[in-house]
Amino acid sequence: MQDQPSILFLCTGNSCRSQMAESILRQLGGDKVQSFSAGSHPAGFIHALAVDAMKQLGFSMADQRSKSWDEFNNIPIDIVITLCDAAAAQVCPTWIGAPVCVHWPMPDPTYCIGMDAQRLSAAVDVANELRDRLERLLKVDLGGCSDDLLDALSALAKS
Repeated sequence: MQDQPSILFLCTGNSCRSQMAESILRQLGGDKVQSFSAGSHPAGFIHALAVDAMKQLGFSMADQRSKSWDEFNNIPIDIVITLCDAAAAQVCPTWIGAPVCVHWPMPDPTYCIGMDAQRLSAAVDVANELRDRLERLLKVDLGGCSDDLLDALSALAKS
């Protein structure tokens, strides 16, 4: 693992949850970690719900874009966190560095049915859950042994 561990968040479309996670970790982690996101079938845009929810929580989504996981084929990745069940069920590429992989299931707020305020509330709830988990993640020894790191990451998925 590098001095600055790299974490890649995956969802199928890379338009909402993985984008929020990338942004939150980049801003909370500063220069302690490298934060990336991607999708197996990128949507090509950042969903407005993600942007609005993050703005409400004080996080910027500026300069982010929907990306394919193929962009990370030649970049060493230390940790891969899937956030949607569909991405977790797919066969992921072989990443350089044999990363620790874990699934943190998160509901997709873009599928929330209701008025705009209800949909935004669902997106804020997901962003808050991601922020809480990522704050705890930053307290974990990310350079630790793979088994210990996997245990710590898996425990965060259940909390």
